[in-house]
Amino acid sequence: MHQNIRVLTGQGQSIWYDNIDRSLLDSGELERLIREGIVTGLTSNPTIFEKAVSGSSAYDSLIDRLAKEGAGVPEIYLELVTRDIRDAADLLMPVYESTGGWDGYVSVEVSPELAGDTDGTVKEALALSQRLARPNLLIKVPGTRDGVAAIEQLTARGISVNVTLLFSVSQYRAAVEAYLAGLEKRLDAGGSLRDVASVASFFVSRVDTLVDKLLRSRSPSLEATLGGKAAVANAKVVCVESEKLFAGPRWDRLVRGGARAQRLLWASTSTKDPRYPDTLYVDRLIAPDTINTVPPKTLAAFIDHGTPVALADEDPSLAADVVQRLKEQGIDLEQVGEQLQREGVAAFRKSMESLLHEIGRRLEELV
Repeated sequence: MHQNIRVLTGQGQSIWYDNIDRSLLDSGELERLIREGIVTGLTSNPTIFEKAVSGSSAYDSLIDRLAKEGAGVPEIYLELVTRDIRDAADLLMPVYESTGGWDGYVSVEVSPELAGDTDGTVKEALALSQRLARPNLLIKVPGTRDGVAAIEQLTARGISVNVTLLFSVSQYRAAVEAYLAGLEKRLDAGGSLRDVASVASFFVSRVDTLVDKLLRSRSPSLEATLGGKAAVANAKVVCVESEKLFAGPRWDRLVRGGARAQRLLWASTSTKDPRYPDTLYVDRLIAPDTINTVPPKTLAAFIDHGTPVALADEDPSLAADVVQRLKEQGIDLEQVGEQLQREGVAAFRKSMESLLHEIGRRLEELV
């Protein structure tokens, strides 16, 4: 295991791979990353799948076969996703088993078209869970208002959920509340909590991208002073909040029933601004019982030249000070989070549309 990865694991953090495509599976590269202890989980989203299918010929034979069998675009999309996710889950099953269900998960997202549809989200999540039939599967549901309502229902039914598109402290609190309420309903109904897991995907780099833009519009000197600090400060505040939410009599009762905490997962950890280190959101976000899901380039950069620093080594008041200074400039991270969540849903919808269009285009070529 590389030294930088060892530093993370020594602090109780896991690295998951924010990437999936057929060549990653067929080449044995994912198997190697797992075998060497570099990654212990995997996340996907519509954008990742869109890039995988549109940028590779690895899916052509399956698309061709399914088309000859009379499958349409939705059926082909579902089969492509199912095959990749199921194969990745099987590769990660030894990790899941050896860690007692702490690691070794694969995430697959419900359609972003359902972000405002609670019933539709629950229905699709249950269908995906049944179709994939893997204990180490996490169903990704956006932390929108309607998504949060679905998360509570799914948790109560024993479905493990990855709450995605979280950008603010209040959005995170809502995700935790949905998880806790779902566990309580399941426990009160006599259900088991031992096999129910959850992660809360808190997005990072997009916060700096938007906040830096807002700072720049006010004054170049403000950006020079506060630029590139909002995302890590926001994450630090959420870490402190997490410690509070998973403590006390309510949580103790659930733990006695077999519950496990919802882990924080740092998402969107590739650096968007070239002025900042390309390993910034891995180096500065090391905390116990958390996960950092990283894309290929960021993982390679961190292994090569990362400089990890544990969040616990930093004064918590510094994060609160950054948040306060931003507020004094009229930049409220809660409002930033609301905007970014809307934009995130829209971006995933666009990726889904592009993916379905690409499958449709390939079908036309086969006619």
